[in-house]
Amino acid sequence: MATFSVAILTAAPTGQAGEAGGAFVKIDGREALLRSVELFLNRDPIKQIQLVVMADEMEEAKRKYGPHLSFSGVKLASGGPRWPDQVKAAAEQISADATHVIIHDAARPIVAYSDIDALLDEAEREDAVVLTSPVRSELIQIDDAGHPLHHWRADEFVQLLTPQAFSKARFSAMVDRGEGVPPVQAKLLKGSPLNIRIRGAGDASLAKCLLGLLPKPKMKPPSSPFEEAQW
Repeated sequence: MATFSVAILTAAPTGQAGEAGGAFVKIDGREALLRSVELFLNRDPIKQIQLVVMADEMEEAKRKYGPHLSFSGVKLASGGPRWPDQVKAAAEQISADATHVIIHDAARPIVAYSDIDALLDEAEREDAVVLTSPVRSELIQIDDAGHPLHHWRADEFVQLLTPQAFSKARFSAMVDRGEGVPPVQAKLLKGSPLNIRIRGAGDASLAKCLLGLLPKPKMKPPSSPFEEAQW
């Protein structure tokens, strides 16, 4: 059975460096990063969760989030300001028992539980699995001066999302190269279009509405009368 280590990164993904900070936006009173962490709690295959922040944010993160994370068994780690820096920082702390690694953008707290279930299941069979969602608008390729070059139909493209799952060997190779797995070498898994990236405080109201649209996870029935009485 696969066992997973999860790395939740607060840096903006490669190509979106100007969109950093979304992980710290409060959505209905709680930061996006905390909501992202909670997506992976209480899942039997997931044995380790790390939240990676920039080194100069570490002390504040310990003060603000330390008690909550510690109670949930989540470890804080520090890394550089870039996505590859934080991937590498997480790699240094991955449990020896993990067979797979999941990378998730902390600014994406709106992930359907069923999408994570599907990701965990598919990762048992594939070395690299990436969630996607459809592109809703048609696209036009332009040159440096803004002149149109080519028109593309919307159904020819999908957006790459997180979480993304990798076998430990594939993840280690990715870290060694300092770059991600090319999408053509990954299994693409259709996910919910509600999985948006929070880019700033202006997205908080929208994110709150979208959270309300997510289907609720199926709850496990109590295994004993004692467990039921605890609730």
